[in-house]
Amino acid sequence: MLPDIESVLSPISIDDLILISAGMMLAGFVRGFVGFGASLIIVMVVSVALGPLLAVPIAALSGLPPMIQLLPTAVKYSEKTFVLPFGIAALIAAPFGTWLLVTLEPTIVKIFISGFVLAMVYVLYKDWRLPNLSDLPTLIAVGATAGVIQGAAGVGGPPAVVIALSRSSTTERQRANVIGAVTTLNISSLMPLWYHGLFTEEVLIITLILLPFHVGSTWLGAKFFLRFGHAFFRNGALIILATLSISTLVIAFLSY
Repeated sequence: MLPDIESVLSPISIDDLILISAGMMLAGFVRGFVGFGASLIIVMVVSVALGPLLAVPIAALSGLPPMIQLLPTAVKYSEKTFVLPFGIAALIAAPFGTWLLVTLEPTIVKIFISGFVLAMVYVLYKDWRLPNLSDLPTLIAVGATAGVIQGAAGVGGPPAVVIALSRSSTTERQRANVIGAVTTLNISSLMPLWYHGLFTEEVLIITLILLPFHVGSTWLGAKFFLRFGHAFFRNGALIILATLSISTLVIAFLSY
């Protein structure tokens, strides 16, 4: 039986609750607009208030409704030769990442992840075309890496975004590839998190309370893309990726 809401929320300060709510809304808008970044924001914000063992499963559950909202776009426009190898590799590798989450200190891992993502943002900003990113072994390797990162820290999206944006394609297809990859990452983390008992009553209640803010802002972000996406998608994705990576890096160093 679930505990009452008051007993779950009473240990959380008003400031932390406002911070988490704002983070969930920002995460939803970003997810709706560029197709990724929600888990990064949720994990960062919720970790500050509640710790990573609550933040990662809350991010995983919060991603389910937006995933359903955006899935038709991924199915219609994404490249199956990109999404399927990436997704299958992520599904296989994610349990190892979740094992790391419950056994190791994730701070050092986040530092390395953030540094790697910043380097990739610079490469994309300079519009360098990275060679051999479309071959099957590379997609499998990146998918497996992203799956481990997703399982360990809930932030496996950046490697997928880097690969998707480096491929020559239309804005719609790039965004759909990102959505497809992020969807598989979100699915890949669910079973391992459940197996390790991280979907606690506290996680379920907090997620249900905050979910309307997240779903509503995801809808707004998707509408914003339809109106302004062609002009701002690539630069918006890079700015968000860089900002989140720097923020994660700073928070990781401060907590180390």
